[in-house]
Amino acid sequence: MMEDRKLDVLRAIVTDYVSSHEPVGSKALVDRHNLGVSSATVRNDMAVLEEEGYITQPHTSAGRIPTDKGYRFFVDRIASIKPLSPAEARAIKAFMSGAVDLDDIVSRTVRLLAQVTHQVAIVQYPIVSSATVRHVELVSVTEGRALLVLINSSGRIEQRTVDVGRADEDDLADLRDRLNTELVGQRLRRAGGLLPEVVAQVPDVLQPLARTVAVTLAEMLDEEVATRVAVGGVPNLTSFGAGFDGIRPILEALEEQVVLLKLLGEAHDDTLTVRIGAENPYQQLSTTSVIASSYGNSEDVRASLGVVGPTRMDYPSTMASVRAVARYVGRFLSES
Repeated sequence: MMEDRKLDVLRAIVTDYVSSHEPVGSKALVDRHNLGVSSATVRNDMAVLEEEGYITQPHTSAGRIPTDKGYRFFVDRIASIKPLSPAEARAIKAFMSGAVDLDDIVSRTVRLLAQVTHQVAIVQYPIVSSATVRHVELVSVTEGRALLVLINSSGRIEQRTVDVGRADEDDLADLRDRLNTELVGQRLRRAGGLLPEVVAQVPDVLQPLARTVAVTLAEMLDEEVATRVAVGGVPNLTSFGAGFDGIRPILEALEEQVVLLKLLGEAHDDTLTVRIGAENPYQQLSTTSVIASSYGNSEDVRASLGVVGPTRMDYPSTMASVRAVARYVGRFLSES
């Protein structure tokens, strides 16, 4: 068990390094923090912390910086996550209150999270297991082409253009009515399974049109059920200067949806997860930390969001922001 004084020294080193991005020396710690001991004592404590792997000296005669182990110990000893100020909470509410549908909610959330944390934000689209088909629209847009629109009960709208050959407005209206009769009110996955029945019931003259529309609609329903990830704030990576190495492999990792979903995957039950440095499952992200939280407060709506940034991030503030945004978005979705 680390002595309280050494923990205070480690905490001070982490705080100063996050703030200055420069190695921290014993004199600076004594000058900036009320440690109640001399510089010599602090140097001895730093030597012990270095020997135990909590800090390291990047250059001869330089100060010390935290290691991944040091950050982990610091994060695990944060007694409580500070709440956002009333002004910050009001700003979040105001930013989110104008959202009109699920895509807008996710877009606003990822921009908000990147803005308040100054990190790269990742937001998983919520898996709305209770979502149902609200309406299917099929309308001619040009000769031989029609717009197929799918609206679900969570407010999400998907649309595709389809080749309808020589079908006229009456043919499109007939098929649209049949689709709505069979699919409206059905869970999304169930609706996809009903499409062959709809096709089988249409008159022979409408069979080619029905098969074409059913294939496209099945793809749209599958995408509605599948989860996706939105990313924002990527330029924030460059704000940490030349000392933050390996931006290119990080950018490559952030382009992979499977990687992002795995990063968020351990967040559940309204708890924060913090992965630091080598704790991340991908080598490309070994110089980063990931803070994630689940959002959605019911069995019907669940997903995760989080941020990726350098290991020297401001953990207390970032953890507070991630938790606050997750809780607000969860409430917003449950009330929508």
